[in-house]
Amino acid sequence: MIRDLTVGKPGRVLTLFALPMLVSVVFQQFYNMADNIVAGQFLGDAALDAVSISYPVTMIYTSVALGINIGVNVVVSQLFGSRQYAKMKSAVSTALLATAALALVMTALGLILCRPLLRLLNTPEHLMDPALGYLDLYTVGLLFILLYNTCTGVFTSLGDTVTPLVFLILSSLGNVGVNIYFVTALGMYVEGLALATVLCQALAAALSFGVLLLRLRGVPSGPFRRFSPHLLSSISKMAIPGICQKSFVSVGNLMIQSVVNGFAATVPGIIGGFSSATKLLYIVIYLNASVASSLAGFSAQNIGADQTQRLKPGLKGAVTLCLVMSIPCLAFFFLFPQLSMGIFVSGESVDVISAGASYLRIVSPFVLVVIFKQLCDAILQGAGAAREFVITTFSDLALRVLLAYLLPIWFGHLGIWWAWPIGWIIGAAISVAFYRSGHWKSVHLLDSI
Repeated sequence: MIRDLTVGKPGRVLTLFALPMLVSVVFQQFYNMADNIVAGQFLGDAALDAVSISYPVTMIYTSVALGINIGVNVVVSQLFGSRQYAKMKSAVSTALLATAALALVMTALGLILCRPLLRLLNTPEHLMDPALGYLDLYTVGLLFILLYNTCTGVFTSLGDTVTPLVFLILSSLGNVGVNIYFVTALGMYVEGLALATVLCQALAAALSFGVLLLRLRGVPSGPFRRFSPHLLSSISKMAIPGICQKSFVSVGNLMIQSVVNGFAATVPGIIGGFSSATKLLYIVIYLNASVASSLAGFSAQNIGADQTQRLKPGLKGAVTLCLVMSIPCLAFFFLFPQLSMGIFVSGESVDVISAGASYLRIVSPFVLVVIFKQLCDAILQGAGAAREFVITTFSDLALRVLLAYLLPIWFGHLGIWWAWPIGWIIGAAISVAFYRSGHWKSVHLLDSI
């Protein structure tokens, strides 16, 4: 279903638009957590560590996919909001072709660089082979990951968040089932987890691509170009800052993972504990990010339709929705961190639970700060103010990585945990300042498309 976000009560329109995306995030995070859960519950702590070590590298791939999603979302949303349907279809076709080409290049580079990246992460020698086997197979599926996210960005641009949700639910549930089958019935190790992920992601990408083509045929328009260098440039101007922003975060997380791995000999369970606890918090962070993505699409359509007075009530509705969702989850992680970690490992994995619980206790309350950063960034994205968007993220990340290296000198591994709240607070302050400055109102992205 294609939805016009420029009419109706802003808060209600945004909430209804965001709800399918929120359910989608729950399943997406369940999808991401499945490998850790199956590894920890069926294969043991060593397998959990091997999958955990690979996670920062796979997040770089995901960062590129989400950056493309942002670029496509902003450009297609504004073209759709301004009723330029032929140019909108050309933008979609251009994005899909460019994504496929980029995926092939990234796959080749990834297969070459996987081992050096694991070395840079201070991967313990006994985990190198299983981590590399998992990561190589995951890299082979990059085409499906990027295409699925591009299609999802287009669906969101058209106001349809239900269709990608259906495909994601099927893929997520299938991934868990196939994971368990490969491990228990076929006796595969962590490579089986990666293979299951690739197969299920391929299914989601194929279904999304096929339905998207049918959906676009129902939009009336004149002839359009299958590939437009000019539109590719416009999409890239939006996508590259998004890719850089999310890649900055992923590379920063990779560097922090390297610091964490360096404590493996002195703090047992820290690798699996850190990765698992991080994934728990990222459930909340990505739920808020989905609201932010909805707000970006809402903002882009309304800016394209010259309805900027709708943005402030839309932002208020987004803040309310995020707080209602986040506070109960974060309170649970803070009050019952050991119970939360039990999702990934049994009670016998005392070291993993202890390391993850300490992370949750320190970091979880400060996720509330991230809400305001994400939503202010969403307004900047929707307006096409890419420069400000990148600055806010880079400031947060640079400080967080620097502190992750410095604070352990005095506070041991707990210093790594404290680097996150400090970086988030400063990044949020900068984002709010950029939003309140109002400079984003003068970008006028449509004039350059």
